[in-house]
Formats: sequence, structure tokens, C-alpha cells
Amino acid sequence: MLSLKEIKNKLEQSTGSEDWITELEQDERIGARKLWTSWKRKQQLLQLERQSHEQKVVFDRSYCSLENELVAGVDEAGRGPLAGPVVTAAVILQNVTEELIGLDDSKQLSRNKRQELAIAIKRNAVAYSIHFQSVEKIDQLNIYEATKQSMTEAVLSLKTRPNVVLVDAMNLPIDIKVHSIIKGDAQSLAIAAASILAKTARDEYMDQLHEQFPMYLFNKHAGYGTKLHVEMIEKFGPTEHHRKTFKPIKSILRMR
Repeated sequence: MLSLKEIKNKLEQSTGSEDWITELEQDERIGARKLWTSWKRKQQLLQLERQSHEQKVVFDRSYCSLENELVAGVDEAGRGPLAGPVVTAAVILQNVTEELIGLDDSKQLSRNKRQELAIAIKRNAVAYSIHFQSVEKIDQLNIYEATKQSMTEAVLSLKTRPNVVLVDAMNLPIDIKVHSIIKGDAQSLAIAAASILAKTARDEYMDQLHEQFPMYLFNKHAGYGTKLHVEMIEKFGPTEHHRKTFKPIKSILRMR
């Protein structure tokens, strides 16, 4: 009979098809039952991830007329914050995407998982592009138009031209077939990949901004309008990186 340590080590390498798996199902030891139950739950979650991944792949391909057409996904990060740029990304993924199983909307994943996936996305991309839209442009154009312009730049900066562009809830003025997808980052693998690249790039930018302005704690809230962030703006005043046309910054500036 295998020891619990041996069972644990073997389960970590198991595909579920080995002969000893059947024996483990009959093992009455409490420790063995716990290891078996935990492993089985993990396998079920992995199966759900694979199914979700395949659904996203099929969703993206459904917008193609030909098998060899390239699909670009486009998304943004940072439309809502009081400070920092809005960051957009465009990604064309390769046809083989098994390494990206588990890729989901960036808001559903931990920061560490997003960072791991960002590396994998870049490794599995035919092409990708990340664009930073400045605070000045956001204040000049408004956040919607600034985001739209940034997404357009991200697509046009791709080194490989896509045949189809899938965008999360936005229409772009480009001469490529564009589809605006509501909640696209939950349905499309390409949009989810763009979401990850935009979010990780923006988080890195806000971490660097924190080094210059540590009193605002940009590394904690990424520029969003948390209670603490608003208090810091009221105390120290807005920086050049704050969006002057956003509330409550507009009101704070009037009072100073």
C-alpha cells in the first residue's frame, strides 16, 4: 500500500488514467480520502477551464469567414480611475493556445496570475500592441473618445494586420471588419488576452508613479477614487497625473 506522501507525489503527476487510481478510490484511510477528494476537485476545475477555453476559441473563430483569417482582440484598462493613463491593447493569438487555458477577464484573476498570463500571451501572440493614452488627451477629448482613439492606435500599431477585430463594447473607425462585443472579455479569448496585457501594463505604470508620488499610494488603488485616494488629493492637491475633468477633482480644484 502506498504511503500518503507517495500518493500525494503521484497525484501531482497523474493524468487520471493510471491503474493505481482505481485502487486509491477504494482506500479507506482518512488522509488518502482527503488527497483523493482534493485531487478530484482540482481535476473538475481544470476540466471546466478547458471547456471555457474551448468556448472562447470557438467564439472568436465564429467571426471568421475563412480558416486562416486572423482575429485581433482589443480591450482597455483604466477608464474609471481619477489618475493615470487609460491603457489599451490589441492582440492576435496563434491558433494553438493550450498554454493559455485559464485565461479569463483580467478582473477575475489575481495580480500574480495576470502577470504569468501576460508573459504567456506575448509568447503565444502572432502580434500584440499596447497603447498609453495620456491624462492630457483624456481631459481634452473625454474618456470615451480618448479610449476609442487609443484602441484605434493599438490596432493600427500591430505588426501583422488582422482580418477581424473584436472589441470590448466599442466601435472603431478603421478599415477592418470590427465587431463590438458586450462583455467581450468574458466571451472572447483574444479580448481576454488584450484585457490582461492592458491591465498588467497599467499596473506597472501606476507602481512606477507610486515611486514618484508615494503619498498618494498609487500602488494600492491604481488611481481609482477610493476614500483614501480622495483624502490624499484634498490634502496634497492633484498632481499632473490626475484627470482634471473628473469629479471630485474638478470640485477640489475650484476650491483651491
